[in-house]
Amino acid sequence: MLRIAVPNKGSLSETAVEMLAEAGYAGRRDPRALTVADPRNGVEFFYLRPRDIATYVGSGALDVGITGRDLLLDSGSEAVEIQPLEFGDSTFRFAAVPGTVHELADLEGRRIATSYPGLVGAFLAERGVTAQLIRLDGAVESAVRLGVADAVADVVSTGSTLRAQGLEIVGPVILESTAVLISAKPELLGTATLQRRLQGVLVARQYVLIDYDLPRELLSLAQAVTPGLESPTVSPLADPDWVAVRAMVPRHETNHVMDALYDIGARAILVTPIHAARI
Repeated sequence: MLRIAVPNKGSLSETAVEMLAEAGYAGRRDPRALTVADPRNGVEFFYLRPRDIATYVGSGALDVGITGRDLLLDSGSEAVEIQPLEFGDSTFRFAAVPGTVHELADLEGRRIATSYPGLVGAFLAERGVTAQLIRLDGAVESAVRLGVADAVADVVSTGSTLRAQGLEIVGPVILESTAVLISAKPELLGTATLQRRLQGVLVARQYVLIDYDLPRELLSLAQAVTPGLESPTVSPLADPDWVAVRAMVPRHETNHVMDALYDIGARAILVTPIHAARI
């Protein structure tokens, strides 16, 4: 069986579990369960702390896992990213008291508080900056005010939390993180199937099917609006002057596409969600 590590809590857990369910895998019924076997699909799930997943997968104790790119890079694990999963996005930045740090070089010799010393240390080393990293578990925004550090490195969304602590974002982006599928041995039997299934879930979330009827003479105009992935499916109707067209379109463009098709002359325009896909 392919042994898969899944986040047991935190911001990554719920979406990871939902994706696996949409991909056709069995999930745990008891939220306290640590393992779930799915013999029909040839896999077994292990529910672990997100921060520990890269370590287990990198050691070979587990075959693949879902975790954050930030946690993978911070761990120093031998596991590698094999597929981005497009959820749990986050941005890592430096922050300091306004006027104290203007560029990355100004962090030389400074104390930097972070929950990700491996990630931040590697980033600084690659750029020739030497700093004292102070590891703190949890929120680090108060470290400068309390005199523990001169700057912090942490996840930033709007920056409002940092500003509330008298800090401003400084220097370059450290990392754009997202949830990823990782493995130390991606060639293992079953891994490719897992990847295809998860990719199918991503496609199903990103696209919808659109069907419409159209005068045959307007087909070239409509194809420019709905080119599909390879090309749209065109079927004859009982009226030889009309055709039925089906194509995949990006979900976020659905209403714009429907408006454009109607303006061209399409009618009976219907949109259907995609439950699963293989592209």
